[in-house]
Amino acid sequence: MKLYNTLTRTVEPVKPLRAPQVTVYTCGPTVYDYAHIGHWFNYVRMDTLIRALKLDGLEPKWVMNITDVGHLVSDADEGEDKLEKGARREGKTAWEVAEFYTQDFLKDMHLLNILEPDHIVKATDHIAEQIALIQKLESKGYTYVIDDGVYYDTSKFEGYAAFARLDLDDLQAGARVAFNEQKRNSSDFALWKFSPKDHKRDMEWDSPWGKGFPGWHIECSAMSMKYLGDTIDIHTGGIDHIPVHHTNEIAQSEAATGKRFANVWMHSNHVMVNGEKISKSLGNGIRLQEIVEQGISPEAVRLHVLESHYRSHAKFSLESLRASQASLKNIRNDFSWIYQPAVVPVSKSEERSRELVEQFASYKQLIKAAIINDLATPEAMRLLHECAGRFATTPASMDDAPIVDDFAAFIQDALGIHITDRDELKDELKQLIAEREQARANKDWAKSDELRDKLAADGIGVRDTPSGAIWYRL
Repeated sequence: MKLYNTLTRTVEPVKPLRAPQVTVYTCGPTVYDYAHIGHWFNYVRMDTLIRALKLDGLEPKWVMNITDVGHLVSDADEGEDKLEKGARREGKTAWEVAEFYTQDFLKDMHLLNILEPDHIVKATDHIAEQIALIQKLESKGYTYVIDDGVYYDTSKFEGYAAFARLDLDDLQAGARVAFNEQKRNSSDFALWKFSPKDHKRDMEWDSPWGKGFPGWHIECSAMSMKYLGDTIDIHTGGIDHIPVHHTNEIAQSEAATGKRFANVWMHSNHVMVNGEKISKSLGNGIRLQEIVEQGISPEAVRLHVLESHYRSHAKFSLESLRASQASLKNIRNDFSWIYQPAVVPVSKSEERSRELVEQFASYKQLIKAAIINDLATPEAMRLLHECAGRFATTPASMDDAPIVDDFAAFIQDALGIHITDRDELKDELKQLIAEREQARANKDWAKSDELRDKLAADGIGVRDTPSGAIWYRL
């Protein structure tokens, strides 16, 4: 298994510390609003990573967090907590907002056939671990206290700027007018924020430094360490996390343990619409439910994600989603022949079955090779289309169905999509197909066309092959 590592800026082999187990941490959603399609591109790609690791014989231990407190409107510790903002917007408590959008996120994960992580962990369930980690940093001299909270002194961590290749002088010079003048450095970040004195927050806890709530960055470090240990094999997230969130995770984690925090960092690139990245702040993010209401299946959304590489700028539009839906239907139609009786000479059936076994085995190897090579899903999809098209009109018998079933199960495990559909037709539609076959045998083309039109009116298409008619859903 090879993966592009943001830490080294190279594609390199994944070498787990305790193979075959491989530990994976994914930065999950901040549950103050609905997830949009840009988020789902990211999480389908993370799911594809887990599937690829399994495909390569590894055993992922996967942790995803739920940020339900502490993520401020600005990633750089400014503004109000997004959960508090959501609560004010909806006239609910922050706890109610967090629960509602957490459940909505989990429901959509299921719709997109995203595997369930071994642990889905909430920041609010791990306050004690976060306080303990801050105390450890405090004991090592990495923290200081100012009016609004406990901060991490980035100047004390050698190599702070290396991961994101930051220019700290430029950051300092470009600090906004609203920059907190009590901070020692513009890049310093909050580990614990104090509750405001003029009102009570929905979410606040006692701490050695006073009542308040954790900073966003400390949450991921504390939870990943609890479930995966001081050093994890692979840390994943969106590319926008590199300069702030992931840089800060590295600084606080490695300062606390003296060990490398993550050996491989995998980042999913932005999704673009009309030349701009999809984001809540730009208001151009469409929800999965809104897409489904347009008549597009969640599986078509998943296939659309797989058609772009995780490190590319993917382009999103409803038109492209509809094209992916049509593509998925075509794949299923191409494989539909195997579940329908076709006329195959007995003398050729065994020979043909051996050929099918060999050919499908070859495609499985090629698709696997693409997926474990830095998740080259566009190449995997090209091979799947090639395979489907190649066998769309291949004569076969019902006895060959297990060969395709095995291939379909492989694709389901590797890519998370279903490529076969064993739909049964009503008896009257089967009779129309039989009558049409007879009309063709009699060279009664007018009758054949009339019956084709009747079938089409019932949503059934027919494809004529040397072995007989193959039906499919229009």
